[in-house]
Amino acid sequence: MITSRRSLIGMVSAGACLGFVGPATAADTIKIGMTIPMTGPGATTGKLQTEGAKLAIDQVNAAGGVNGRMLELVLEDDQTTNPGIVLAFSRLVNRGDLAVILGSVRSTQVNAIAADIKKSGIPTFIGGSDPTLTHMGNPWIFRCRPNDTYSSKVIAAFGVNELKKTKWAVVHGTDAFGASGGKLVIEQLKALGITPVLEQGINNGQADLTPVVLAVRNSGADVLTTYIAFENDVALFARQLKQFGVAIPWIGSASVASPISRNLAGPALYGTYVVADYDDNASPTAKKFAGEYLKAYGGTTDDQSAWPYDAVNLTVEAIKKTGGTDPAKLRDALHAIKDFPGTEGTYTFDDNGDGLTSYNIIRNEDGKLVFIRQITPAK
Repeated sequence: MITSRRSLIGMVSAGACLGFVGPATAADTIKIGMTIPMTGPGATTGKLQTEGAKLAIDQVNAAGGVNGRMLELVLEDDQTTNPGIVLAFSRLVNRGDLAVILGSVRSTQVNAIAADIKKSGIPTFIGGSDPTLTHMGNPWIFRCRPNDTYSSKVIAAFGVNELKKTKWAVVHGTDAFGASGGKLVIEQLKALGITPVLEQGINNGQADLTPVVLAVRNSGADVLTTYIAFENDVALFARQLKQFGVAIPWIGSASVASPISRNLAGPALYGTYVVADYDDNASPTAKKFAGEYLKAYGGTTDDQSAWPYDAVNLTVEAIKKTGGTDPAKLRDALHAIKDFPGTEGTYTFDDNGDGLTSYNIIRNEDGKLVFIRQITPAK
């Protein structure tokens, strides 16, 4: 079941629920709030996130719900902006009837609502990977993706130890995700005795990345790594790298593997390596999810649809353990979860609300993502 102030174009219909079992009123349902970008540059990823959450809810409801009650998804548009998510989160909290909230995959947006999450007293799942998000003394945040402490370790180790590259160009966004990721990978490279030949920031939505591409080409780098949040920026960067003949190995963060990035960039992303938290072939749970998602929506999966799917199923697990939806009891139940099999990995939440540590090495081979292996770096 889904309710929202604004319909998600071509997909979300208020009150629609596949597999609805038994009579129930809106008051009987267990409500899960979700802030997503229905508008703005992140709207396409918002669609994927909603599909992931909705698929989990549909499956739970088709099986009879949880403790005899159906689940209902309540959506608010965050407009892909910080002010937008503050308003969207406030609207959800002010309802007063939500069991949990699924927040943003954008670290900068999570930062914008962090104080409100703490004040709300509602367990809030996030997909933002900036490590600091779970180290602010906020007991209500639960991250459904591994953070960039681990991705930066895997990127550096893979490029240095396996690709044998020593002249690194590091390109990152100037937002919270990009700045943090760029800093972390540089720290990991320095721990391996390497100082990058180039560090370059880009702005989200920057219309022309030619100066950045030329800086990479002129730096003498033999490998490139990126932490860029938005898929349209990844695609533009890829096309312009190809245009200017920059053909060095590229090890990107998860957005480089996104179906959105790959659709927009096409052959310009062929041959790239990606350190991603999700891959269809990383586990039996992920493979099963990919098949069910394809059947339901006719599309391919990625981290954008995977982590909300996991968040819903983690919520169900916590509700089963507590027998109700009291926020404090749900929070404690989530912290008590051990070795829960999700699409993103096996969840065991630590005291900070981080549940995962593993990343996958994958490669784009002529448009097809090929799983190489999963790596769990040392903490």
